Amino acid sequence: MNRRHCATAAITLVCALALLTSTGQAMAAPVPDPSPSPSSSSPAGSTPRYTNAELEKVREQIETLYRKAGAATDAYNLAEEQTKKQSGEIVKLAKAIVDGQARIAALKDRAGAQAREQYRNGGLPPGAQLALSNDPKLFLDGINKVRQSQQASKSLLADLNQTQQDLETYTQDASANWEKLETNRVKQAKAKKKINAQIKAAEKLESQLEKKERDRLLQLERDAANKAQTAWLSSGAVKDVSGEASEAGAAAVAFATAQIGKPYVWGAEGPGSYDCSGLTSQAWLAAKRPIPRTSQEQWRLLPRIDIQDMRPGDLIIYHADASHVGMYVGDGAIVHAPRPGRNVTLAGAGSMKILGVVRPDK
Repeated sequence: MNRRHCATAAITLVCALALLTSTGQAMAAPVPDPSPSPSSSSPAGSTPRYTNAELEKVREQIETLYRKAGAATDAYNLAEEQTKKQSGEIVKLAKAIVDGQARIAALKDRAGAQAREQYRNGGLPPGAQLALSNDPKLFLDGINKVRQSQQASKSLLADLNQTQQDLETYTQDASANWEKLETNRVKQAKAKKKINAQIKAAEKLESQLEKKERDRLLQLERDAANKAQTAWLSSGAVKDVSGEASEAGAAAVAFATAQIGKPYVWGAEGPGSYDCSGLTSQAWLAAKRPIPRTSQEQWRLLPRIDIQDMRPGDLIIYHADASHVGMYVGDGAIVHAPRPGRNVTLAGAGSMKILGVVRPDK
Protein backbone atom coordinates (compact mmCIF):
# COMPACT_ATOMS: atom_id res chain seq x y z
CA MET A 1 0.00 0.00 0.00
CA ASN A 2 2.83 2.42 0.82
CA ARG A 3 4.36 1.88 -2.59
CA ARG A 4 1.01 2.59 -4.23
CA HIS A 5 0.59 5.78 -2.25
CA CYS A 6 4.11 6.91 -3.24
CA ALA A 7 3.46 6.15 -6.86
CA THR A 8 0.10 7.97 -6.81
CA ALA A 9 1.73 10.98 -5.20
CA ALA A 10 4.42 11.06 -7.88
CA ILE A 11 1.82 10.94 -10.65
CA THR A 12 0.09 13.89 -9.01
CA LEU A 13 3.26 15.90 -9.64
CA VAL A 14 2.44 16.06 -13.33
CA CYS A 15 -0.89 17.72 -12.65
CA ALA A 16 0.86 20.58 -10.87
CA LEU A 17 3.39 21.35 -13.62
CA ALA A 18 1.34 24.17 -15.11
CA LEU A 19 1.20 25.89 -11.73
CA LEU A 20 4.91 25.55 -11.03
CA THR A 21 6.27 26.74 -14.36
CA SER A 22 4.29 30.00 -14.34
CA THR A 23 5.76 32.92 -12.41
CA GLY A 24 3.81 35.85 -11.14
CA GLN A 25 4.46 39.46 -12.13
CA ALA A 26 7.17 40.90 -9.94
CA MET A 27 6.91 44.47 -8.68
CA ALA A 28 9.82 46.75 -9.52
CA ALA A 29 11.82 48.23 -6.67
CA PRO A 30 11.72 51.99 -6.01
CA VAL A 31 13.84 53.85 -8.54
CA PRO A 32 16.36 56.49 -7.49
CA ASP A 33 16.46 59.86 -9.18
CA PRO A 34 19.32 60.46 -11.63
CA SER A 35 22.39 61.67 -9.78
CA PRO A 36 23.47 64.47 -12.14
CA SER A 37 21.89 67.78 -11.13
CA PRO A 38 20.51 70.08 -13.83
CA SER A 39 23.02 72.76 -14.61
CA SER A 40 20.19 75.17 -15.27
CA SER A 41 16.51 75.32 -14.54
CA SER A 42 15.85 77.18 -17.79
CA PRO A 43 12.82 76.06 -19.82
CA ALA A 44 13.25 73.72 -22.75
CA GLY A 45 14.48 75.36 -25.89
CA SER A 46 16.93 77.71 -24.19
CA THR A 47 20.11 76.42 -22.55
CA PRO A 48 20.52 72.65 -22.03
CA ARG A 49 19.58 71.37 -18.58
CA TYR A 50 22.56 69.00 -18.61
CA THR A 51 26.13 69.52 -19.69
CA ASN A 52 27.68 66.78 -21.80
CA ALA A 53 29.67 65.62 -18.77
CA GLU A 54 26.48 65.32 -16.70
CA LEU A 55 24.64 63.60 -19.50
CA GLU A 56 27.56 61.19 -19.86
CA LYS A 57 27.08 60.22 -16.21
CA VAL A 58 23.42 59.55 -16.94
CA ARG A 59 24.45 57.40 -19.92
CA GLU A 60 26.84 55.42 -17.73
CA GLN A 61 24.14 54.91 -15.11
CA ILE A 62 21.69 53.67 -17.74
CA GLU A 63 24.31 51.36 -19.27
CA THR A 64 25.11 49.92 -15.84
CA LEU A 65 21.43 49.29 -15.11
CA TYR A 66 20.90 47.53 -18.43
CA ARG A 67 24.03 45.44 -17.93
CA LYS A 68 22.70 44.32 -14.54
CA ALA A 69 19.39 43.53 -16.20
CA GLY A 70 21.29 41.50 -18.80
CA ALA A 71 23.01 39.44 -16.11
CA ALA A 72 19.68 38.85 -14.37
CA THR A 73 18.15 37.87 -17.71
CA ASP A 74 20.82 35.20 -18.11
CA ALA A 75 19.94 33.86 -14.65
CA TYR A 76 16.25 33.86 -15.57
CA ASN A 77 16.86 32.11 -18.88
CA LEU A 78 19.01 29.43 -17.26
CA ALA A 79 16.42 28.78 -14.55
CA GLU A 80 13.69 28.62 -17.19
CA GLU A 81 15.70 26.16 -19.27
CA GLN A 82 16.32 23.98 -16.21
CA THR A 83 12.64 24.18 -15.26
CA LYS A 84 11.60 22.94 -18.69
CA LYS A 85 14.09 20.10 -18.40
CA GLN A 86 12.84 19.07 -14.96
CA SER A 87 9.23 19.28 -16.14
CA GLY A 88 10.04 16.97 -19.01
CA GLU A 89 11.81 14.55 -16.67
CA ILE A 90 8.82 14.44 -14.33
CA VAL A 91 6.48 13.71 -17.23
CA LYS A 92 8.74 10.83 -18.34
CA LEU A 93 8.95 9.48 -14.80
CA ALA A 94 5.19 9.71 -14.34
CA LYS A 95 4.70 7.69 -17.52
CA ALA A 96 7.25 5.15 -16.29
CA ILE A 97 5.35 4.90 -12.99
CA VAL A 98 2.06 4.32 -14.78
CA ASP A 99 3.68 1.70 -17.03
CA GLY A 100 5.26 0.06 -13.97
CA GLN A 101 1.93 -0.15 -12.18
CA ALA A 102 0.34 -1.74 -15.23
CA ARG A 103 3.19 -4.27 -15.47
CA ILE A 104 2.89 -5.16 -11.78
CA ALA A 105 -0.85 -5.71 -12.22
CA ALA A 106 -0.20 -7.99 -15.22
CA LEU A 107 2.46 -9.96 -13.34
CA LYS A 108 0.16 -10.40 -10.36
CA ASP A 109 -2.54 -11.68 -12.72
CA ARG A 110 -0.11 -14.25 -14.06
CA ALA A 111 0.90 -15.28 -10.55
CA GLY A 112 -2.77 -15.63 -9.63
CA ALA A 113 -3.37 -17.79 -12.69
CA GLN A 114 -0.54 -20.11 -11.63
CA ALA A 115 -1.97 -20.37 -8.12
CA ARG A 116 -5.42 -21.18 -9.46
CA GLU A 117 -3.97 -23.85 -11.75
CA GLN A 118 -2.20 -25.48 -8.79
CA TYR A 119 -5.43 -25.44 -6.79
CA ARG A 120 -7.27 -27.19 -9.62
CA ASN A 121 -4.62 -29.91 -9.52
CA GLY A 122 -5.36 -30.70 -5.92
CA GLY A 123 -2.87 -28.33 -4.42
CA LEU A 124 0.11 -30.45 -5.48
CA PRO A 125 2.98 -28.87 -7.37
CA PRO A 126 3.69 -30.32 -10.85
CA GLY A 127 6.75 -32.22 -9.57
CA ALA A 128 4.74 -34.08 -6.93
CA GLN A 129 2.06 -34.96 -9.44
CA LEU A 130 4.63 -36.55 -11.75
CA ALA A 131 6.30 -38.47 -8.92
CA LEU A 132 2.97 -40.10 -8.10
CA SER A 133 2.39 -41.12 -11.69
CA ASN A 134 2.64 -44.86 -12.54
CA ASP A 135 3.38 -44.12 -16.17
CA PRO A 136 7.19 -43.79 -16.77
CA LYS A 137 6.62 -42.26 -20.20
CA LEU A 138 4.32 -39.63 -18.74
CA PHE A 139 6.94 -38.91 -16.09
CA LEU A 140 9.75 -38.46 -18.65
CA ASP A 141 7.62 -36.39 -21.00
CA GLY A 142 6.49 -34.12 -18.22
CA ILE A 143 9.83 -33.49 -16.54
CA ASN A 144 10.73 -30.84 -19.12
CA LYS A 145 7.40 -29.11 -18.58
CA VAL A 146 8.07 -29.05 -14.85
CA ARG A 147 11.43 -27.37 -15.40
CA GLN A 148 9.85 -24.84 -17.75
CA SER A 149 7.13 -24.12 -15.20
CA GLN A 150 9.69 -23.68 -12.42
CA GLN A 151 11.76 -21.35 -14.59
CA ALA A 152 8.67 -19.36 -15.50
CA SER A 153 7.73 -19.01 -11.84
CA LYS A 154 11.22 -17.79 -10.92
CA SER A 155 11.21 -15.36 -13.85
CA LEU A 156 7.78 -14.10 -12.84
CA LEU A 157 8.89 -13.41 -9.28
CA ALA A 158 12.12 -11.78 -10.49
CA ASP A 159 10.16 -9.54 -12.88
CA LEU A 160 7.72 -8.62 -10.14
CA ASN A 161 10.48 -7.72 -7.67
CA GLN A 162 12.47 -5.74 -10.28
CA THR A 163 9.40 -3.83 -11.41
CA GLN A 164 8.53 -2.93 -7.82
CA GLN A 165 12.12 -1.72 -7.24
CA ASP A 166 11.99 0.32 -10.45
CA LEU A 167 8.70 1.84 -9.35
CA GLU A 168 10.23 2.93 -6.05
CA THR A 169 13.22 4.44 -7.90
CA TYR A 170 10.93 6.32 -10.31
CA THR A 171 8.97 7.72 -7.38
CA GLN A 172 12.13 8.88 -5.61
CA ASP A 173 13.48 10.46 -8.81
CA ALA A 174 10.18 12.22 -9.41
CA SER A 175 10.29 13.68 -5.91
CA ALA A 176 13.88 14.87 -6.42
CA ASN A 177 12.98 16.47 -9.75
CA TRP A 178 9.98 18.09 -8.10
CA GLU A 179 12.29 19.75 -5.57
CA LYS A 180 14.63 20.95 -8.34
CA LEU A 181 11.65 22.30 -10.24
CA GLU A 182 10.51 24.27 -7.22
CA THR A 183 14.05 25.61 -6.67
CA ASN A 184 14.27 26.79 -10.28
CA ARG A 185 10.84 28.39 -10.02
CA VAL A 186 12.08 30.45 -7.07
CA LYS A 187 15.22 31.42 -9.02
CA GLN A 188 13.06 32.54 -11.95
CA ALA A 189 10.92 34.72 -9.72
CA LYS A 190 13.96 36.40 -8.12
CA ALA A 191 15.67 36.97 -11.47
CA LYS A 192 12.47 38.37 -12.96
CA LYS A 193 12.13 40.82 -10.08
CA LYS A 194 15.72 42.02 -10.57
CA ILE A 195 15.22 42.40 -14.32
CA ASN A 196 12.07 44.46 -13.90
CA ALA A 197 13.70 46.65 -11.26
CA GLN A 198 16.79 47.41 -13.37
CA ILE A 199 14.80 48.08 -16.55
CA LYS A 200 12.30 50.29 -14.72
CA ALA A 201 15.15 52.27 -13.19
CA ALA A 202 16.82 52.79 -16.57
CA GLU A 203 13.55 53.72 -18.23
CA LYS A 204 12.81 56.24 -15.49
CA LEU A 205 16.19 57.89 -15.98
CA GLU A 206 15.54 58.22 -19.71
CA SER A 207 11.96 59.41 -19.23
CA GLN A 208 13.17 62.35 -17.12
CA LEU A 209 15.14 63.65 -20.08
CA GLU A 210 13.68 65.92 -22.72
CA LYS A 211 13.57 64.91 -26.37
CA LYS A 212 16.72 66.84 -27.27
CA GLU A 213 18.54 65.38 -24.29
CA ARG A 214 17.52 61.85 -25.27
CA ASP A 215 18.87 62.54 -28.75
CA ARG A 216 22.14 63.78 -27.24
CA LEU A 217 22.20 60.70 -25.00
CA LEU A 218 21.84 58.41 -28.02
CA GLN A 219 24.68 60.26 -29.75
CA LEU A 220 26.88 59.88 -26.66
CA GLU A 221 26.09 56.16 -26.71
CA ARG A 222 27.14 55.94 -30.35
CA ASP A 223 30.27 58.01 -29.72
CA ALA A 224 31.33 55.72 -26.86
CA ALA A 225 30.80 52.63 -29.02
CA ASN A 226 32.71 54.15 -31.95
CA LYS A 227 35.58 55.18 -29.69
CA ALA A 228 35.89 51.66 -28.28
CA GLN A 229 35.66 50.11 -31.75
CA THR A 230 38.32 52.43 -33.16
CA ALA A 231 40.68 51.65 -30.29
CA TRP A 232 40.09 47.91 -30.76
CA LEU A 233 40.78 48.05 -34.50
CA SER A 234 43.83 50.26 -33.97
CA SER A 235 45.26 47.70 -31.55
CA GLY A 236 45.66 45.24 -34.44
CA ALA A 237 43.40 42.69 -32.72
CA VAL A 238 41.75 41.74 -36.02
CA LYS A 239 44.70 42.43 -38.29
CA ASP A 240 45.13 38.80 -39.28
CA VAL A 241 41.49 37.71 -38.96
CA SER A 242 40.52 36.25 -42.31
CA GLY A 243 38.70 33.01 -41.57
CA GLU A 244 35.78 32.03 -43.78
CA ALA A 245 32.51 30.84 -42.34
CA SER A 246 31.76 27.13 -42.25
CA GLU A 247 28.57 25.95 -43.95
CA ALA A 248 26.77 25.89 -40.60
CA GLY A 249 28.30 29.24 -39.61
CA ALA A 250 27.08 30.86 -42.81
CA ALA A 251 23.57 29.54 -42.12
CA ALA A 252 23.70 30.93 -38.57
CA VAL A 253 24.86 34.34 -39.82
CA ALA A 254 22.11 34.39 -42.45
CA PHE A 255 19.49 33.71 -39.79
CA ALA A 256 20.85 36.27 -37.33
CA THR A 257 21.17 39.08 -39.87
CA ALA A 258 17.64 38.38 -41.11
CA GLN A 259 16.41 39.40 -37.62
CA ILE A 260 17.89 42.91 -37.84
CA GLY A 261 15.30 45.50 -36.86
CA LYS A 262 13.37 43.24 -34.48
CA PRO A 263 13.12 44.51 -30.89
CA TYR A 264 15.06 43.32 -27.88
CA VAL A 265 12.81 41.70 -25.29
CA TRP A 266 14.37 39.98 -22.29
CA GLY A 267 13.77 36.24 -22.23
CA ALA A 268 12.64 36.24 -25.88
CA GLU A 269 13.94 33.79 -28.47
CA GLY A 270 11.89 34.74 -31.50
CA PRO A 271 10.37 34.89 -33.87
CA GLY A 272 9.24 38.48 -33.29
CA SER A 273 11.79 39.57 -30.69
CA TYR A 274 15.00 38.39 -29.04
CA ASP A 275 17.37 38.91 -26.18
CA CYS A 276 21.10 38.59 -26.90
CA SER A 277 21.51 34.87 -26.29
CA GLY A 278 18.05 34.11 -27.61
CA LEU A 279 19.25 35.45 -30.97
CA THR A 280 22.52 33.50 -31.04
CA SER A 281 21.02 30.22 -29.80
CA GLN A 282 18.17 30.37 -32.32
CA ALA A 283 20.57 31.27 -35.14
CA TRP A 284 22.66 28.18 -34.46
CA LEU A 285 19.55 26.07 -34.01
CA ALA A 286 18.52 27.19 -37.50
CA ALA A 287 21.94 25.94 -38.64
CA LYS A 288 21.06 22.56 -37.04
CA ARG A 289 23.64 22.99 -34.28
CA PRO A 290 21.82 23.40 -30.93
CA ILE A 291 23.85 25.35 -28.36
CA PRO A 292 23.21 26.43 -24.73
CA ARG A 293 20.50 29.04 -24.26
CA THR A 294 22.38 31.65 -22.20
CA SER A 295 25.52 33.66 -22.91
CA GLN A 296 27.11 32.45 -19.68
CA GLU A 297 26.49 28.81 -20.58
CA GLN A 298 27.70 29.46 -24.12
CA TRP A 299 30.93 30.81 -22.65
CA ARG A 300 31.25 27.96 -20.17
CA LEU A 301 30.47 25.04 -22.46
CA LEU A 302 31.44 25.93 -26.03
CA PRO A 303 35.02 25.57 -27.35
CA ARG A 304 37.04 28.78 -27.01
CA ILE A 305 39.26 30.18 -29.73
CA ASP A 306 41.66 33.09 -30.14
CA ILE A 307 40.34 36.31 -31.63
CA GLN A 308 42.88 36.02 -34.46
CA ASP A 309 41.31 32.69 -35.46
CA MET A 310 37.65 33.73 -35.41
CA ARG A 311 35.40 33.46 -38.42
CA PRO A 312 31.81 34.51 -39.21
CA GLY A 313 29.35 32.58 -37.08
CA ASP A 314 31.60 32.52 -34.01
CA LEU A 315 30.17 34.07 -30.85
CA ILE A 316 31.88 36.92 -29.02
CA ILE A 317 31.16 36.97 -25.30
CA TYR A 318 31.22 40.33 -23.52
CA HIS A 319 31.86 41.68 -20.00
CA ALA A 320 33.56 39.92 -17.10
CA ASP A 321 30.35 38.13 -16.12
CA ALA A 322 29.68 36.88 -19.69
CA SER A 323 26.33 38.67 -19.59
CA HIS A 324 26.21 39.62 -23.29
CA VAL A 325 26.87 37.87 -26.59
CA GLY A 326 26.96 38.82 -30.26
CA MET A 327 27.64 36.87 -33.45
CA TYR A 328 30.70 37.80 -35.49
CA VAL A 329 29.74 38.44 -39.12
CA GLY A 330 33.12 39.53 -40.51
CA ASP A 331 34.88 42.84 -41.16
CA GLY A 332 35.14 43.55 -37.43
CA ALA A 333 31.37 43.58 -36.93
CA ILE A 334 28.78 41.64 -34.96
CA VAL A 335 25.01 41.26 -35.13
CA HIS A 336 23.41 41.37 -31.69
CA ALA A 337 20.34 42.27 -29.66
CA PRO A 338 21.71 45.16 -27.53
CA ARG A 339 19.25 45.90 -24.71
CA PRO A 340 15.65 46.90 -23.96
CA GLY A 341 14.60 49.85 -26.07
CA ARG A 342 16.92 48.85 -28.93
CA ASN A 343 16.54 46.56 -31.92
CA VAL A 344 18.69 43.76 -33.31
CA THR A 345 21.45 45.53 -35.19
CA LEU A 346 24.99 45.45 -36.56
CA ALA A 347 27.69 46.91 -34.34
CA GLY A 348 31.44 47.02 -33.99
CA ALA A 349 32.74 43.83 -32.42
CA GLY A 350 35.05 45.90 -30.22
CA SER A 351 32.40 48.38 -29.08
CA MET A 352 32.08 46.53 -25.76
CA LYS A 353 34.56 44.85 -23.45
CA ILE A 354 35.36 41.45 -24.97
CA LEU A 355 35.70 38.48 -22.65
CA GLY A 356 36.47 35.91 -25.37
CA VAL A 357 35.29 34.03 -28.44
CA VAL A 358 33.60 30.61 -28.72
CA ARG A 359 32.89 28.41 -31.73
CA PRO A 360 29.66 26.37 -31.77
CA ASP A 361 30.74 24.07 -34.61
CA LYS A 362 34.34 23.37 -33.66
